[in-house]
Amino acid sequence: MKKLIAIALATTALTGAAQAQDITEFRIGILGGENAQDRMNSYACLQNYASEELGVEVKLFAPADYNGVIQGLLGGTLDMAWLGASGYAAVYLQDPDAVEPVLVKQNLDGSIGYHSIGFARKDSGITKLEDVKGKVFGFGDPNSTSGYLIPSIEIPQATGASMESGDYFGEVKFTGGHEQTIVAVFNGDIDAGVTWADAQGNWEDGYNSGALRKAVDAGLVDMNELVEIWKSKVIPEGPVVLRKDLPEDVKTRMTALVDGLYERDADCAYGVAAGDTLGFIPVEHETYQSVIDARKAEIGG
Repeated sequence: MKKLIAIALATTALTGAAQAQDITEFRIGILGGENAQDRMNSYACLQNYASEELGVEVKLFAPADYNGVIQGLLGGTLDMAWLGASGYAAVYLQDPDAVEPVLVKQNLDGSIGYHSIGFARKDSGITKLEDVKGKVFGFGDPNSTSGYLIPSIEIPQATGASMESGDYFGEVKFTGGHEQTIVAVFNGDIDAGVTWADAQGNWEDGYNSGALRKAVDAGLVDMNELVEIWKSKVIPEGPVVLRKDLPEDVKTRMTALVDGLYERDADCAYGVAAGDTLGFIPVEHETYQSVIDARKAEIGG
């Protein structure tokens, strides 16, 4: 597949002008999960490579919440984003023709899955989900797969109760994003919460990739002061999507660029992929059908 993409890109480069066809700029949306400036910094290298490749100005957008990226893709004001599986489901359910999934992040073992991770402070005495009964539990964003959708399905299956405040947990809070949840738990502002990680590598490193790893890299937390209390089943990693009505030339070039990013610049791939990765590989819509069905059932779109 990578060879086919490379051949297509080379053919495009030979037959087209230096500037990508029919666009004057290219806009990349970045999901929440860490503060906006850190997100922009992580994507700056991709921004530069994309501008060089397309021959147009490339702009980065880091909205305050997931819905900002979702609405940007639906409204045509964003051309590309790396979505979570639930975020992709949200776009697809509202407009099946808005975007197309092209690539997915690959873990170091070759898999394309990750987990929602429940965690608490080690000194809180909380070691399992049952210990959070009657306490404050934090979600990230309503459009997050690991920060809301999957735990809102799997945790009630374990507890036999809803996620409504006062039913099982004393209070359920939305923190605004993964980084906010991690910091809130670490600082003792909430008793426990969920975030995402590939669940590979070492806990003390924040695993190999994910929001915990980014928080460790940023110096926000010491994982030795946190403990894992719950882990979801495997979730399919979210896709890199492109606006479907972009010129084919642009879609081919950007797919090839991200597809080869790890080989070209491993440090850049680390920042974009939120940690250690083998890069990105092709993915199809069918990978996300189960998440689309789950979101439709739980949230209604």
